[in-house]
Amino acid sequence: MTHALKHNQSTDHYYIAHPSFWPIVGSCGLFSTVFGLVQILHQDVFGPPIMTVGIILILVTMYGWFSAVVKESMQGLHSAQMDRTYRWGMVWFIVSEIFLFGIFFGALFYTRVFTLPELGNTAGPLLSLLDLSRGSATHHYLWPNFSSTWPLLTNPNPALFKGPEAVMSAWGIPALNTLILLSSAATLTWAHWGLRKNNRKQLLIGLIITIILGWTFEGFQVHEYHHAYTELNLTLASGIYGTTFFTLTGLHAVHVTVGAIMLTIILIRCLRGHFASEHHFAFEAVSWYWHFVDVVWLFLFTFVYWL
Repeated sequence: MTHALKHNQSTDHYYIAHPSFWPIVGSCGLFSTVFGLVQILHQDVFGPPIMTVGIILILVTMYGWFSAVVKESMQGLHSAQMDRTYRWGMVWFIVSEIFLFGIFFGALFYTRVFTLPELGNTAGPLLSLLDLSRGSATHHYLWPNFSSTWPLLTNPNPALFKGPEAVMSAWGIPALNTLILLSSAATLTWAHWGLRKNNRKQLLIGLIITIILGWTFEGFQVHEYHHAYTELNLTLASGIYGTTFFTLTGLHAVHVTVGAIMLTIILIRCLRGHFASEHHFAFEAVSWYWHFVDVVWLFLFTFVYWL
């Protein structure tokens, strides 16, 4: 056990952190990022610089705040109660992420089960049970030639929203990316076993392979997006299919990027000997996050690409 690990033990007292300015800085960063994004959507010239400032503030906050927490841990200031606090905090963070993705999956569900059948006057089982008779009038008066199919290649108003030329196949890059993410979950679990058994070689090899697989996934995702935009005319502006496709897969890609960065930081901390076999919550927290990202991708592959 290294000198750093000797200080990474829990204590009997409850440590109360000193007052910090990082929450204020982080809040300003989040506000600037969202405000800048809204301005970009409205094609305002000040949108990009405002959003850039916000992202920089968030990154600075993460580095400063996390560094302070790591120093506290290395000084032996975190008690068992503090460890439980961090665990519950991570659990509720993942719960909030589940609801975030649930909102967009809900939008996809509503579009496919309610909106499209109503516009196309092809009421499915749910619409029939709810007796939504207005679908016939909507179809007749708005778009009588619209055919309700999914994925939607011909939009109700093709002149306004030109649909994509083809559907993104599930059994190419998406299937390969599924295998990559599932493999990364296995290698991360293998690395965790190495940490618990004080097997430094297994820990480092497992982490490195997991990080490589994560960035490989992102590389294939970028290639898929390029193929969609340049060859399939599948874009954010190509109707509801393109919107839901890029919103869900793009949100997931952001989470994979964040997870890969977190794993890289954990790798650096492992190289510095920050974790003991009994005390390594930071490693566990990142593992929970990565496994959550893996599970979300299985839902994405099933409902966005396959069905």
